[in-house]
Amino acid sequence: MIHPTKLIRGAVLALAILGAAPLAGSGIPLLGVVSAQAQEQLVGAVQFEGNRRFSDAQLLAMVDMSTSGVYTQSRLAADIESIRQAYDRDGFRSVSVTARTEAVDNGRVRVVFVVNEGNRAGIAAINFTGNNAFHANTLKSNMLTKETGILSWLFKDDGYDEQKLAVDRERLRLFYANRGYPDAQVTSVGEYDAAKNAYFINFTVNEGQRYQFSGVAIETSIAGLNTDVLRGTVQTNKGTNYSVSHLQKTIEDMAYEATTQGYSFADVRARLDRDVASGTFNVTYLVDEGARLYVERINITGNEKTRDFVIRRELDFAEGDPFNRALLVRGRQNIQNLGYFSAVDVTTIGGSSPDKIVINIAVTESSTGEYGATAGYSTVDGILGEISLTERNFLGRGQYLRAAIGASQSGRTFDFSFTEPRFMGLKVSAGVDAYHRITEESTTGVYGTEATGGQLRVGVPLTSDLSATVFTGIERKLVKDADAPFSLLVANGDEYYKAFVGYTLTWSGLDDVKKPTNGLYATFTQQYIGWDHNLIRSEARARYFIPVLQDTGIVASLRGQAGVINDLDGNGVHTVESFIPGPQLIRGFEGRGLGPRIQNGEYLGAVAYAGLSAEVQFPIPGLPENYGLSGALWADAAWIDGVNVPRLGANTVDPDSIDQPWRTSIGASLIWDSPFGPLRGDFAHVLNKSTADRTQVFQLTMSTLF
Repeated sequence: MIHPTKLIRGAVLALAILGAAPLAGSGIPLLGVVSAQAQEQLVGAVQFEGNRRFSDAQLLAMVDMSTSGVYTQSRLAADIESIRQAYDRDGFRSVSVTARTEAVDNGRVRVVFVVNEGNRAGIAAINFTGNNAFHANTLKSNMLTKETGILSWLFKDDGYDEQKLAVDRERLRLFYANRGYPDAQVTSVGEYDAAKNAYFINFTVNEGQRYQFSGVAIETSIAGLNTDVLRGTVQTNKGTNYSVSHLQKTIEDMAYEATTQGYSFADVRARLDRDVASGTFNVTYLVDEGARLYVERINITGNEKTRDFVIRRELDFAEGDPFNRALLVRGRQNIQNLGYFSAVDVTTIGGSSPDKIVINIAVTESSTGEYGATAGYSTVDGILGEISLTERNFLGRGQYLRAAIGASQSGRTFDFSFTEPRFMGLKVSAGVDAYHRITEESTTGVYGTEATGGQLRVGVPLTSDLSATVFTGIERKLVKDADAPFSLLVANGDEYYKAFVGYTLTWSGLDDVKKPTNGLYATFTQQYIGWDHNLIRSEARARYFIPVLQDTGIVASLRGQAGVINDLDGNGVHTVESFIPGPQLIRGFEGRGLGPRIQNGEYLGAVAYAGLSAEVQFPIPGLPENYGLSGALWADAAWIDGVNVPRLGANTVDPDSIDQPWRTSIGASLIWDSPFGPLRGDFAHVLNKSTADRTQVFQLTMSTLF
C-alpha cells in the first residue's frame, strides 16, 4: 500500500512539471516545491580556509553538513552561524564567515567555508566595587579570567566567556566564605568596546558582615565513641575566621575518624548558631548513627585508558562494605589528586533493596604524557637544555615513567625513573632510578667525572603528613682529565665505587605544594656509603611558610639546612664524596666558590655545613597577577667547616679559604612563574666571606623549596 503522503507529493510534483497553478487551498507554490527539492545536493567534501584558532577537525565537528552529507541553503546558514558563535565565544568578535560551493564528480558539491578571524577580543580591565576587605589584585588572583597582558598570546586566558565568568563568581563567593564572610554576594557585567575590540568586566561585591568561630562542641548519640579523639580533627577553632571549607573538612575528617573507631555508619552534621551582635558562630558537631546502607555496586565510566583498579584502589571501601559519605568524599578527592582526570563526578542512586546503594563514578581523562624539549640559561651551569619523555599513567596502570637527556656547558645527564605507586596492591610505592652523568672540567673544577649508577626505593606513608622512603644502590665514578699538575687529589682514570643504603623522612604540611603560603615542609636523609668508602652521610632541610598580611600575597619563610659526613675508619672523606656548598646554601657565591680548597686552587668541599635563610616574597605593585611576576627580599647565613683532606697534609689547605667559617649575604630577587617552571633571578650583596671565596652579584636559577 502506498502512503498518502507519497501520493500527494507525487501529484504536486506532476502538476508543477506541467506548470499548473498552486494547489487549491494549500497556499504553497508548486514551483517553490520543485526549487526546494532541487537545492538538496549531496556533499562530496567540506573544507575550510583562513582558520587558525580552530583546526579543520574542530570546525568539521561544528557543521551539520559534514555528518548529514546533504547540502541545503538552510543547513549552510546554520553551519555558518555555528562557526561564528564558536569564534565569538572564544573572543573573536569581529570574525566573518562565508561559504562557496564547487562542483565535483557525480553531481556532488564541495562546500568551502572561508573564515576571516580578525583580531581576538581581549579583556581590557577587570574592575571591582564593594570590595572593602580585599584588594582587587587579590580577588583577580583567584579568578580563571585574566586581563590581557604581554603573555596572553601564550596562556589564552584573557577571553570573554560567560561560563568561565559564572565559575569566577562562584570562586569569589567561596573566597569570601572561607575568610569570614558567609553572606557575600558577587555579580558581574561585561561590556564590549568595539573601538578597542576588548571587554570591560565589572564585578560588584556585597561582602556582608565578617564572622569568627566562637565556641566549638561535639555531641554524639553513639555509645563508646571517643570524642576526645574527634576533637583533634576540628579546624574551626575559637577566634579563627569563619570558613566554609574548614567546616566541610572538619565534618569529613571527623566522620572518617569515627569509622576508624569501628563506627562505619557514623554521620556528622554541623549546627551553626549565629550571633549577629558579636559577629560569631557557635559550632556544634552532631555525630550520630546514620542510615545503615551498604555499597551494592561501583560503576566507573569515562576511563578509556585508565584501568578500573587504578580508580577503585583510591576508595577506602569496596562492594559489600558499609556506605559512608565521608569516605566517598575522601575517595573522590583521592581520585582527583591522581592528576589523570580533568573532572571527577560522583553520584549515588538506590540499589536493589532499601539498604543498598549504587555509586557511579564518571571521569573525564586528561593527557598524562608529556614530550618536552626545554632550553634555558643558568649562571651556575650556563646554557642548558633537556629532552624528556614523561608518562604519569603508564599503560593506564597509574605508573610513573620518565626518561630524559640533558646537556649544559658543565656536562651531560642521562636519567631514567620508574615508579609503581601501589606495589603489590599495598599503599606502598616502589621504584627504580638509573643515571649516567658527565661533568666536564671548568674554571671551578679542575677535573671532570663520569658517574654511572642506580637505586631501588620503597616509599611508605606513616601518617597523613609524614612519609618514609628506604633506598639502596650502587655507583661507579670515573675521574677524567685530572693530569698533574692540575689536580693533587686525583689522577685521570681513577675509579671510585660505592654501595649505599639509607632512608628519607619527609614531612609535608603545606597548604599548596606549588605556591605555598602556610605550613612546614621538611626532610631528613641518612645513608651509609661503603665499598671504596666507609661513611655515614646525614642531611636535614626544612622550610616554614607563614602569610605576613592575610590575603595580600605577602608570604614570609624561614629555611634551614644542615649536613655532616662521619668518617668511620679514619681514612678521611674523599673529595669525590664531600659536600659542595654553593648558591643553593647561600646566595652571592659561585658554584664551588666557598669552602676549603688547597694551595693550587683545587676545590676540596666540606664535611659539615649549616645554613639559615629568611625571605619575604610579595606581588609587585602595579603588575597584573597573570604576568606571574613577584619580588622577594632575603638574608642568608651559612657555616662551613670540617676540613678533612685524605692523602695530603693539613698544611696543603689554603688558609685564605678557611679563615672565616661564617658567610652572610643579603639581596633581592625577581621571580617569574613561567610556563617552563618558576625562574628566579637573585641580586646579592655579600657581607661576610673568606678571603679566597668567589662571589657573584647575580644568579639565575629554577626556584625550588630548597
